[in-house]
Amino acid sequence: MIPRAAERLLLVGLVLFFVGSTQALYSSSDDVVALTTANFDRTVVKSDEVWVVEFYAPFCGHCRNLVPEYKKAATALKGVIKVGGINCEEEQGLCGQHGVRGYPTIKIFGANKRSPVDYNGQRTAKDIAEAALAEAKKKIKNVLGGGSSSGSGSDSGSGSKDDVIELTDANFDKLVLQSEEPWLVEFYAPWCGHCKNLAPHWARAATELKGKVKLGALDATVHQQKMSEYGVQGFPTIKYFPAGTKDRNSAEDYNGGRTSSDIVNWAQDKYTEDIPSPEIVQLTSDKVARETCEKKPLCVVSVLPHILDCNAACRNEYLKILQEMGDKYKKKQWGWLWTEGGAQLDLESTLDIGGFGYPAMAVVNLKKMKYSLLRGSFSKDGINEFLRDLSFGRGHTAPVKGAELPKIHTVESWDGKDGQLPEEEDIDLSDVDLDEKDEL
Repeated sequence: MIPRAAERLLLVGLVLFFVGSTQALYSSSDDVVALTTANFDRTVVKSDEVWVVEFYAPFCGHCRNLVPEYKKAATALKGVIKVGGINCEEEQGLCGQHGVRGYPTIKIFGANKRSPVDYNGQRTAKDIAEAALAEAKKKIKNVLGGGSSSGSGSDSGSGSKDDVIELTDANFDKLVLQSEEPWLVEFYAPWCGHCKNLAPHWARAATELKGKVKLGALDATVHQQKMSEYGVQGFPTIKYFPAGTKDRNSAEDYNGGRTSSDIVNWAQDKYTEDIPSPEIVQLTSDKVARETCEKKPLCVVSVLPHILDCNAACRNEYLKILQEMGDKYKKKQWGWLWTEGGAQLDLESTLDIGGFGYPAMAVVNLKKMKYSLLRGSFSKDGINEFLRDLSFGRGHTAPVKGAELPKIHTVESWDGKDGQLPEEEDIDLSDVDLDEKDEL
């Protein structure tokens, strides 16, 4: 039994703990501005200033560790760039609105307030300040170049009208419905004021989305067949056509905003929804490695047990887990490679794979030449937790030895079958006299 006095002290301690856990990490005396749902749009979005904003939770250890460096950055940037903080325990709606899934999350609201830049650098005052100043320079460059950085919703940057494809009744089916690429199509009227306002944003979005989603424009006052076919009753009307549509009934109404960033964000979300799951590729040559991972933000490398230690059914179970994880994280557009233990020993040594046995996994950033090792279990839950932390910019990383990947050896592809032990060579002992003795 706990003595009554001790019980009261324990209760007071718990109360103080939970009350303290919801308190903000910054006070009014700091140079970090407290941001809330009530003041965010007015203070940040509609201002002409560049803002660095930290989304945090008081219970988060990483957030508490960041406090002194973040305060230092706020003081250093004072008078030049604003620095703020949002307590996500109290402002859950605001944090959810900005896609915050881990703490701390830092975003820089610069040239385009509606599409802030995610900060993924080191958590030091120097690095945060330098990233903020880089965004400020970008904003100045946009203004001097004729772009706008006001908070009215207009976007910075420029686009080319040449990137917007002119559509007609005659070419619509061939270009859009028979395309293997997704399309956003604007049905417009030349006299429409809203269409004229949309035009520069449509051009900028077309340039930014080049290679992912095609943007087209159809003058509905001239090409009335398509206008009627898609039930267009007002201007502008925007419709989305998924890749390989081939069916006019699969067109979707666009329901996003009318700035270039709104259009780009909406289209990119659709694009990532439609992209197929990545292929889990066996690492059989240097060419395969480059084609699979060279242009990817990250490359997931798995080393599975040798086929003699883990038969076909066993290996397929591991590959099934990798395929499920590839599908779950397909929007990240990572590359996925696998090899068996011992097939690429130089690579295993470079990435410190294999020391804990097989299967093993490392995720490599080829641009930064850094990697992170899976320390948990090679299971659906273990890999998911590992990849989720990496996607939030968390997790321990190490530099790749020699700042380059080793030579990849050319090996044969797995045939999908169980492994076979090498046949033992028969030794002919008929000529050997076992009774013969050497004499001195």
